[in-house]
Amino acid sequence: MKKILITEFMEQDSVNKISEQFDVNYDPSLHENIEELSSQIASVDAIIVRNKTQLNEALLTKARKLRFVGRLGVGLDNIDTDYCSDKSIVVQPATGMNADSVAEYVISCSLSLLKNIPPLHQGTVSGKWPRSPIKSRELQGKTIGLLGFGVIGKKVSMLAQAFGSKIVAYDPYIPQSDAEKYNISLVKSHDLFECSDIISIHLPLTNETKNLLNYSSFSEMKNKPIIINSSRGSIVNQRDIIKAYNDGLINGFALDVYESEPVKEDFYANISSAMNCILTPHIAGVTIESNTRVSQFIADKTIQFFK
Repeated sequence: MKKILITEFMEQDSVNKISEQFDVNYDPSLHENIEELSSQIASVDAIIVRNKTQLNEALLTKARKLRFVGRLGVGLDNIDTDYCSDKSIVVQPATGMNADSVAEYVISCSLSLLKNIPPLHQGTVSGKWPRSPIKSRELQGKTIGLLGFGVIGKKVSMLAQAFGSKIVAYDPYIPQSDAEKYNISLVKSHDLFECSDIISIHLPLTNETKNLLNYSSFSEMKNKPIIINSSRGSIVNQRDIIKAYNDGLINGFALDVYESEPVKEDFYANISSAMNCILTPHIAGVTIESNTRVSQFIADKTIQFFK
């Protein structure tokens, strides 16, 4: 019987479904114990992970029987995909299964930050009643710039257009026919920086995208936009985004992903309750509904692979 190792949380019904056909070890905290993980991975045929399990070459070389990696999510930067490719190990992400959740997160952050909800909330609960001066703005008529126009970017564009927003996107891999289908404009990155009121990032982390948003790029942004990052933390330089906010180059920001997770304490030292910002613990794509979809998708793909 094939052995399947699951090292992070997965919907229980999906775990049970895999267990009906395979020998499954479900240990959602195993990623925290590298020594034990190294021992167990040696005998498994498949491993199912989220983003905390670091499947680097050092670990994968011990996985002598491994043929399949299921990723409960989309990003693959915690998996040595080159090594897997060389060893004919199939890597299966749950592409599109959490797109609705992330798109809703982007829209909710856009609305909250346009209306200055974080500082208004803090001011109200502290007894200041900050009703004036009026700083809140509407999503209607705003230009939203999407860095990346894959499955999630497309979902965001459809939701935002329902509010009356204009969409521009930078994605060199998207054909013009997609732009026409979704009623958006494809532009160069520097043009997107110049014209956007909100910039939302939907890119993988690569050598080309690391630190893509830094103080220099913030300085190109003429409309003092809101920045939303729900993709990968290292795409945005964290020190630079705080400096850009403090220098008035941007009007607010939402970060769901960070250069290191959990976030180090020295980062919080630069955040004040008066700032128009939202910080969340990598949950944009994690909802009850998306967890079900992601888990069921990977369960089905695992079963299909070994049929």
